[in-house]
Amino acid sequence: MSILIKDVFLEKDTADVYIEGDRFRDIGRDLKYEAAEVIDGSNKAILPSLFNCHTHAAMTLFRGYAEDMELYKWLSEYIWPLEGKLTERDVYVGSKLACLEMIKSGTTFFSDMYWHMPGTLQAVREMGLRAALSSVFIDLGDSSKAKKFRARARRMSREAETCRGRVIFPLGPHAIYTVSRESMAWIAEFSREQGMLVHIHISETAREVEDCVRQHGKRPVEYLEEMGFWGPHVVAAHGIWLDDREISILAERGVTIIHCPASNRKLASGTFNYSAAKKAGVRVALGTDGCASNNNLDMLEEMKLASMLAKSQDNDPTAMPAAEAFACATENGARAFSVDAGKIEVGRLADCILVDLNHPQMVPLHSLVSNMVYSGNGGCVDTTICNGQVLMRGRHVPGEKDIVSQARETVRDLLER
Repeated sequence: MSILIKDVFLEKDTADVYIEGDRFRDIGRDLKYEAAEVIDGSNKAILPSLFNCHTHAAMTLFRGYAEDMELYKWLSEYIWPLEGKLTERDVYVGSKLACLEMIKSGTTFFSDMYWHMPGTLQAVREMGLRAALSSVFIDLGDSSKAKKFRARARRMSREAETCRGRVIFPLGPHAIYTVSRESMAWIAEFSREQGMLVHIHISETAREVEDCVRQHGKRPVEYLEEMGFWGPHVVAAHGIWLDDREISILAERGVTIIHCPASNRKLASGTFNYSAAKKAGVRVALGTDGCASNNNLDMLEEMKLASMLAKSQDNDPTAMPAAEAFACATENGARAFSVDAGKIEVGRLADCILVDLNHPQMVPLHSLVSNMVYSGNGGCVDTTICNGQVLMRGRHVPGEKDIVSQARETVRDLLER
């Protein structure tokens, strides 16, 4: 497959972009290639597509289901009971809806942690996105559950060895309050032995920190540090209630923090200290979290909110400027998951979006990146390309009406169980 994008706005001028296979092969003026598909890039800008580095894709089925309550009550009384009724088929349908929403808002990679992972994997394969799929690990101190989850982790490791291309399989310990000390220590060792990424929630609420100090005499990051848990292979979602010592540990170990501003604010969990993380040298990427706590998967919205929160927290309009927010949603995520994307450069993976410069929110064009972060939304994306394949063109995704209809039907069935 080859694609030639003609006369598209790139950074400060127009250019042609040639894609062959899964890579950008040439960028320049008046390129002469015989391509299988030619796209007119007039009045469009080309940008790297977005990375949603923490979500629970199938929770699109829970959008609007349980609202306006504290995290632990929300989880224990509403979300977990309904999740107990989910089937692999439900997860497939919900994940396919999530993939559709992300494609339509310019995201081509997501990092997921959820149940019935084969359902999400099937959706990803059909929809053409990239994903890091973490099968959630929760043992609640039950040794029999721990044994089951460890066996599943070993199966995932074998799957990862044979699977190449768009999907990777990190380990997914949910959090320190749902995974035993013994299992956390095992995950730390196993992940290094197998060269696997680890995806975990950390310090999402004040209660999590207080409980950890009471039970273990240490804060969450310190508790896991003594097990040798942290390293550049770990991505840690939320990180709201970190003190300076914990931030320093994460910086020293090369951990990436996934900031989820919309979910954090909706659940009133707290505000991530972006400036402190930046000062310490911690890499920060962005995620939406699940649709039950956001309630959408629009990474453009996430960039704006992240920047606004940083400015408000520091009382400083220069905190998290637009270029940094955009990097958090693109190249920082690519680096965290070792994906050779996040920039429009020859040799990089051909993951990109074409933005409609005639969209009212893109006019005038004093700064494309500022427009994307501060004024744009997912509706500004005209075309989405992943791995050298066009997933959306002219805002049309093949089969989208069927995906939406199937999701509605699945939710009705789920609520009747």
